[in-house]
Amino acid sequence: MKDFELLLLDGTNPSGVSMTRDILAAAALFAARGGEAAPSWGLYSPSGGRVQLQGGIGADTRRLPGRRRGAHSVLLVPGIWVTDARELHARIDADDCRRAIRHIAAHVANGGQVAASCSAVFLLQAAGVLAGRRVTTTWWLAPELARLAADTHVDATRILCIDGPVLTAGAAFAQSDLMLHLLRRSFGATLAEGVSRVLLLHERAQQAQFVIPAMLASGDALVTRLARRVETALPKVPSVARLAAELCISERTLARHVRHATGMGTIDLVRSIRLHRARGLLQNSRMSVEQVAAAVGYRDATALRRLVRRAAGVTPGRMRATVERD
Repeated sequence: MKDFELLLLDGTNPSGVSMTRDILAAAALFAARGGEAAPSWGLYSPSGGRVQLQGGIGADTRRLPGRRRGAHSVLLVPGIWVTDARELHARIDADDCRRAIRHIAAHVANGGQVAASCSAVFLLQAAGVLAGRRVTTTWWLAPELARLAADTHVDATRILCIDGPVLTAGAAFAQSDLMLHLLRRSFGATLAEGVSRVLLLHERAQQAQFVIPAMLASGDALVTRLARRVETALPKVPSVARLAAELCISERTLARHVRHATGMGTIDLVRSIRLHRARGLLQNSRMSVEQVAAAVGYRDATALRRLVRRAAGVTPGRMRATVERD
């Protein structure tokens, strides 16, 4: 049994596959030079054989192994290339995806872990393993996932969510964040940090926790207006009731628009805008953390530190130090 089983389907994003393979290969080399245990991995598909990735790139795979109790491998599922939610649903209904979904469900039921990024998170939803969990996916599909999975907390502002045996990540390049986390947990911080430095992934891992607020609007004109209003109002953001009144709608209607467009609540959207502004000030100014907190509407730095740590897993000072060092 391999440490990592990479599940490929027709149309899988090749970047997710190659990125995973490169990270694991770098980890194996790094481990060998240090005399440490190296991760093992394999490429699999529901039927085995040649799989056509997006863009005409092919990959040879083995047939998915049978599931046994006490599975210790991590099933990795990179995203599938789709252009909209309708195409995604049609793709999920295909035979190879249905077989993959059954395999995912059995893998988790038998004690295994599953990690998916981008559109592949919808395979996990179809497998029934997201219920009651906190998850993320690519920002433009998050509203559709929130609609389908009413029993799941979809947080599109996160690049990575870990909830029990289920790990989910955002857009395609978030596959690197998944892999670094898994390497750190299973093979130690030294190996993970070494791979991150060799492949120059450390800078991205610090910054990718933030999604540009305007992108979260997903084309909804009203939510776009709301995001711009909040951004221009900082640090003194009006109450949700006042914002709704300015847009000539009720708070409930505003909440419905925000939820449909972003998969989050109105307060969470406002918080993400504060976070985005704070990151910019920390990385592009010499303002103190206390001054940044005041600039985004917090009375003291404690609330900002809590917000940044929850979103990025680091302190505001660490975020700034990383940029200054590089």
